[in-house]
Formats: sequence, structure tokens, C-alpha cells
Amino acid sequence: MPVVVVESPAKAKTINKYLGSDYTVLASYGHVRDLPAKDGSVDTEHDFDMTWEIGSDSRKHVAAIAEALKNDNALILATDPDREGEAISWHLKEALTKRRSIKKDTAVSRVTFNAITKAAVTEAMQNPREIDAPLVEAYLARRALDYLVGFNLSPVLWRKLPGARSAGRVQSVCLRLIVEREMEIEAFNPREYWQVKALLSTPRGQDFEARLTTLAGKKLDRYDLENATQAEMAVQAVAKRALKILSVEARPSTRNPSAPFMTSTLQQEASRKFGMGARACMNAAQRLYEAGHITYMRTDGIDMAPEAVTACREAIADRFGKDYVPGSPRIYKNKAKNAQEAHECIRPTDMTKDAGDLKLREDDQRKLYDLIWKRTLACQMEAAKLERTTVEIGSDDQQVGLRATGQVIVFDGFLKIYEEGRDDVADDDDKRLPQIMQGENAAFAKSGLKAQHEKAAERATAASGVSSILSDNSAVLGTQSFTQPPPRYTEATLVKRMEELGIGRPSTYASVITTIQDREYVKKEQNRLIPEDKGRIVTIFLLNFFRKYVGYEFTAELENELDEVSAGEMDWKALLGKFWRDFSAAISETSELRISEVLDVLDDALAPQLYPPREDGSDPRVCPKCGTGQLHLKTSRTGGFVGCGNYPECTYTRPIAGEGAEGDERLLGEDQGDEIWLKAGRFGPYVQRGEPTPENKKPPRASLPRGWSKDEMTLEKALVLLSLPREVGEHPEGGTVSSNFGRFGPYIMHQLPDDAKPTYVNLKDPADVFEIGMNRAVEMLAEKRANPGGRGRAAAKALKELGDHPDGGKIAIFDGRYGPYVKWEKVNATLPKDTDPESVTMEQALEWIAEKAAKSGKKKAAPKKAAAKKTTTKKTTAKKTTAKKTPAKKTAAKTGDD
Repeated sequence: MPVVVVESPAKAKTINKYLGSDYTVLASYGHVRDLPAKDGSVDTEHDFDMTWEIGSDSRKHVAAIAEALKNDNALILATDPDREGEAISWHLKEALTKRRSIKKDTAVSRVTFNAITKAAVTEAMQNPREIDAPLVEAYLARRALDYLVGFNLSPVLWRKLPGARSAGRVQSVCLRLIVEREMEIEAFNPREYWQVKALLSTPRGQDFEARLTTLAGKKLDRYDLENATQAEMAVQAVAKRALKILSVEARPSTRNPSAPFMTSTLQQEASRKFGMGARACMNAAQRLYEAGHITYMRTDGIDMAPEAVTACREAIADRFGKDYVPGSPRIYKNKAKNAQEAHECIRPTDMTKDAGDLKLREDDQRKLYDLIWKRTLACQMEAAKLERTTVEIGSDDQQVGLRATGQVIVFDGFLKIYEEGRDDVADDDDKRLPQIMQGENAAFAKSGLKAQHEKAAERATAASGVSSILSDNSAVLGTQSFTQPPPRYTEATLVKRMEELGIGRPSTYASVITTIQDREYVKKEQNRLIPEDKGRIVTIFLLNFFRKYVGYEFTAELENELDEVSAGEMDWKALLGKFWRDFSAAISETSELRISEVLDVLDDALAPQLYPPREDGSDPRVCPKCGTGQLHLKTSRTGGFVGCGNYPECTYTRPIAGEGAEGDERLLGEDQGDEIWLKAGRFGPYVQRGEPTPENKKPPRASLPRGWSKDEMTLEKALVLLSLPREVGEHPEGGTVSSNFGRFGPYIMHQLPDDAKPTYVNLKDPADVFEIGMNRAVEMLAEKRANPGGRGRAAAKALKELGDHPDGGKIAIFDGRYGPYVKWEKVNATLPKDTDPESVTMEQALEWIAEKAAKSGKKKAAPKKAAAKKTTTKKTTAKKTTAKKTPAKKTAAKTGDD
């Protein structure tokens, strides 16, 4: 029986089902080997020789494969069909050869399949090949580059910018995109303009909107109506004239479907439609692939296998009719060049099955499969047929002209099943228009635009002044607008921009975007990516001292060269040599700089954002608190900030971004001789009693709860917050019940005398922190203790009690979210499909528990004491290994992007 190796146990289970008992299918559980996180893992002095180390988690899996090869002298490497998969196969072969598990007569072959179906797996087994050397070399070049950048640049960041955690070849360029977009937003000066529209009515009483396009016989440009006065004149000019329909032009048009998904477009659409992050999208896609539902999810390809196109067209005809199937198949051609795109688009393996047919339990998987299935079918459907209508309206004196636009869907075509999401709001062209005839009058609608005027008035603020002007007949409305800065990136638009620039590859996007958030360089709010102060400082540092290596063109060109390596057209060590010569020189030069020199450069570079002009014309660098000190950029372990040069006499500080020159701290008053301050911190506004002193380095402080406005903060409110935690009272069973605000919101807390740790209960209303009484608090604590993990649900009741396990502990059957399951201690084993819980015997339960325990690595269910002891020892060892902290220096090599 040949030994077949894949990456994951889920994939192994699916493939084993297709191959049967003639093969031994094992999982490698990932990459197997990596570069040790220490200096010299890539030896730049000796032709970039690389030292590899088998990960502690991978040793037992490599040992299991080696053990299997003792009986089966044939190894089939069936890892994923991309660069990463090729690398894992190469690592396995090298590691097993080093262990002497692969002998001279061991048959080693490589097979790949783009989908985990019986047909694809069977065909792959009939067409084995050698490991693709150029693809492995491309992987080696990428891993070496990421190591060299991370291991050499990250320590420079640590020394020069305390608090900065890492830099990466692609991650730093991705961060630059986000930071530069934020700086564009901050530098943006909005420009005022007005638009005028009228609500008109046909002789048949149907209303429609039209926009003013001509005034005083002149075509209006966007900024021709600059202010309220000009808008008022335009509104009156329209309202005082009789209008008629000058022309109605209906032009037929078609809309073709989008190409099927590749990795980047799947991530973009999942973000647009579900707010799904790149990592969540790829995790769900991975599980769908391993279950055999979709083709491989890391691809730059948009072409589809001929047999899949045929199946797709048949599925369309079956579901929607032959009118929805075009005369000939649609052909989509790949644009990318690298070897990774050799395989197909992302598509279902069975076109006839929608998400409902698969009965997927995980919400992310169900939504993502539905998206892939619909997009795939849509890409082979007929175009949508539309009729775009443009109506020109004018006055007899030709002084006023308006235009109404809209569209009608004549035949829905692919829109029957799918429409691609948009990053921007749809325009007026999508509106439906009533029947309008040339030459007929266009009267002002009686319903008018009063409701829209009132809504605009609600949005008006003191800063923007008048927001709308309504005519006397209420049918003509002038609305004020301002040009908008470019929007912050979402994960979808960031992936799209990286793809446009040629930065990174599909397999890296999710990990790169995740890394910059994990490093606290970027935060995500309302699905938008916002740079933290730390991320901004790192970017400005790199732009000033390593500009070439965060350059968009340089990074894209390096990706192209790596593609040439994978195509066998470039030597990977020559590429590394060229890169290392310049990069090592830049590292040496920057390492000699003092921190003060670095901060001076960054202070000057950030000056427009750090020190904007003040309204009174005073020096924006003068400290607003002491009035004499000069403000300077400073760094700390939590990132950059602006502080007074008179420290420690003056303790004024503020964040580097988004705050005015006045700073973001306010003296609320005094209490018991202490000044009570409102300040802005890394996690939002907070109040503080006094200032830090050598004797009291951490004065009392409290964050403002959600819903509390910093603008409405008073001394009284601040003192209430600083008095927390509040003592609610003594619990009847002993111990004090207290209330407070925490990381996850308001809560009450109590610890019984015999309990190892306290019990926490979340409160829905922040006001409860100050108002909750003992009766309600005791009741809530009792409910939480009765159902510790329930989130408000009643404790689960057993469907059937089976008795005691041979190793001790009750065995029972419960009804769970995914159906009935048998439970013993921490082991939960789902009952096989269609099994009646009442008919389950103790023998069956013990068998299912043992199988589940073996798969999950939890406590073994075997009755033998020796086996139990062995498991316990293993757990203890694992725990010790986890507890052992890695020195800071060792994290440097883990900063790569691939």
C-alpha cells in the first residue's frame, strides 16, 4: 500500500474515501520545516545556504509517515497544486531522506489535483510526476527574502522606534498604502458645490426626478453653483418656468457577467457582500475545498475546464431554461503570468448542487459556497438586456434645461441569479422611469420635495451652514454638497489595489492584512482600515530610511522576477544576491543613526499633520498647556505621540493623528487637591486624577464607557467614573459584589469564599453599573453559576443517561446544535446520521468516544491505565513547551509575508 501524504486531516479523510484500503493516507499538518528564528539561517556569506528545522508540532507527523514507509516502500506526495504545496512536498522528501526513511529503491512521486473529487483524484494518481524544481526555487527565494528583510529590518525598528514590532517585504508596502490614504484624507480640503433637481409629473400623474443641467442657456459644470446665493437663483429660475419634454432617447444596451472567481476577487466580493475579512474568507474556502465542494481556492486563474463549462451550461438550462444559455460558451482568459495560475478558477465541483443541497452547517461556508456557485453559473449565462432612457426637459425660452435618466431591464439574463457587489454607491442611471412622451408638458409634482428638504435640514450642521433650498411650490430643491476625500480602504478595496500594483500574490493577501492588524499597526472599524499611530510612525520611518524597499514599483518588479524563477527563466540565487547587496548596505547605514536623529527626521516629515496652523496664528509647536515648551515627536512602547519638551515639569501629551493643535486633554476641575483631567489615549478618551510623578507613576484613571461623549464630560461625571469599582453590597453567601466597566463592557463581579476565581456577569445597560441593586445582582450571579457557558440559555438536559465510563465519569446523550451527541467529560462525539438516541448502547458510545478522542487529541477513552498515563505525560510536556517564551529576537524571522 503506497503512502499518500496531504496537508490536512480533513483532506486526508476525503481522499481516503476515494482511494480506499489500497492506500495509506496521512496528513503532514502544514509546512513541516521552517528557518530557525536565529541569525545565520540564511547564510549570505555562503551562496545563501539555508538551514531548515522540523517544527516541534511536525515531528510526530513526520515520524508517523516514516513509520508507514517501513511497510510501504512507495511515497506519493499529494499536497496542494501551488508553490506552497510544492514546497511542502519538497520539505517532506528532504526530511524523510535525512531520516533515511526514503531509500534508494523507494518510489517517490508527486501528484496534484485541482479539486478533491473521485474523478480528479483518480486521474491524478494515473499521472504522477517529479517535484517541480523551479516552483520550489521560487518558494526558496521568497522565504529567503522574507527572512532577510524581517530578520535584519525588524531589529532596526526595535532599536530606533520602541514599540514597533516588525517589518516585512509585502506587509510594509501594504501598510504604506493605508497610511498614505489616511494622509490624503487629512490633507483634503473639501470644496462646496450645489445641485438642483425638480420633481416633475407626467400628464398621467406619474412622478419622476430630473437634474438641472443648463442655466441661462449655458451647460452647468459641477462647480458652477458655488454657494447658496447662486443655488437660490437657480431654484427660482426653474420654479418660475413652464417645462416640457424636449426629447426621449431609449438606447438598448447589454451587460455581461463578471468572470468566475480567482482568489483576490473572491476575497473582494466576500468583503463587499458579507463584511468577511480576507482570513475568514480563506478559512471557509479551505474547508469547502477539503470537503470536495469547490476547486482549489488559491489561484490567479479565471479559465474553466471544458467539462466544467459543459456541466455549468447544463445546470443553467435545467434550472432557468434554455433562454438563459448563450449560443456558445463564454471564454475567460488569464491575465497573470506566474506558474501558480496554471490551474482553474474557483468553482463548485458539482454545478447542480446549490448551498441548500449541501446542507452546510457553518454559516461562513454556506454563504461563501452560495457566492461561488452563483458567480460560476452567472459567468456562463446570457447577458442582461437593458434599455437606458435619457429624457431632456427644457423651458420655451431655452434658459433652463433638466435631464432625467433611468433604465429598464428587458431581459434579466445572468442577473436572474447574481449581481456583482460595488465598492461605490450606485448612480441615478439605475432608477426606473415612467412612460414619458416627447412634446408633452412636464408639470411640477404636487407631492413635492418637502420631505427630502426636511431630511437634508436634519443633517445640516453649523459647520456646513445651509444644506438645502426649497422653492415656493416645493417641487424644486437645491442641495449643498462638498467634495469628499478618498475613502479609507476596506479589505476588499485594499486587495484590489494591491492586485493592481502587482504587490503580493493571492496566497499572501489574507496573511498580510491579518499581520498588520495583529501588529496593531492598523485597526478595523466599520469594515474600514485605519492606521494606528504606531503604523504611521513605522511607515514614515521606512519611507525616509528604506524608501526603495517599500516602493510599489520595486516590490512589483521583485514579484515579477520571482515569477520568472518559478517559470525556470531566472536563477534564484542571482536574484537574492542582487537584492542583498543593496539591502545590507542600507541596514548598515541606518544602524549607525542615533534615536534622536531618527526622531528629528520623522518630526520634520510629519510636521504638516502634527502641527497644523492654529486659528489665532500662534506657533503650533508651542505647548498649549505650559505655554513655553516646544512640542516634539516622541516614542514609547505603545507607539508615537507628541509631547512637551519641558517634561517632566510639563506632562502634556497627545496622539500624533487626528487631533488639533489644541491637543486632546482638558482640565475638568479639582477634587481633594487633585486636578481631574480628560485625556485621549490609545483606547479612547479617559479621565485621570492628577499627573504622573516619581512617587505616583500611574495615577488613577478610568475610560469613558460606550455612549459617553467626551464633549459632555463634567467634573461630577469624572468623579463618578474614578470612584469605580462600585461596591453593590455583601453577598448572602459571603464576599462583596461589585460593578465596573471592563474590556467587554459593564459587568458585576463576585467571588464566593470557596471559589478559585470570581464570577463575572455582563450588564446590558451602562447605567446599571451605578444603579443595580443587590436583589437583582444576586439573581443574575445565581443564573450565571447555574449555566456558566450558556449566554442566557438554560442548562442542557440529557436525552439519555448511559452510566459510568470505565475510566470514571458519566456518559450521557445530549441534543446539540448539530444534532444528538454522546458526552463524556470533555469529549463530545456526534451520533452517526439517522441514529435514534434512545437505541444507543454503552458499547456504541464507548466506540464513538474513543474515535473522537483519538482524532481531537483529547483524553483517551481506553480503559488501560498505562495508556491514560502516557496521554497525561504528553499533555504536561506540551503545556511546558507552550509556556516557554521565545526571546524577542527570535520573532524576527517570522515576519515574512508568504
